[in-house]
Amino acid sequence: KIEGQGHTFMNALVEELLGDSDVDVARYMIEFQFSDPELLVTTKGKKNPVPIIRKACKRITGNCDELLKGLKKVKA
Repeated sequence: KIEGQGHTFMNALVEELLGDSDVDVARYMIEFQFSDPELLVTTKGKKNPVPIIRKACKRITGNCDELLKGLKKVKA
């Protein structure tokens, strides 16, 4: 379960995970309207999905940082 997240972050995370060649399946489910999403990730081979998920989160953070830098340049 990914605490405190909704569809916005989970959609971004799943898309980022599916772009990784080591990932076989990535999807999430939110059972009830206000419940935390449950992430399912399977990998090719027997790779541990946790480091792959962490790397995907770091890539999302990097993309957001780049976007914010670009917006600051435009604003200035």
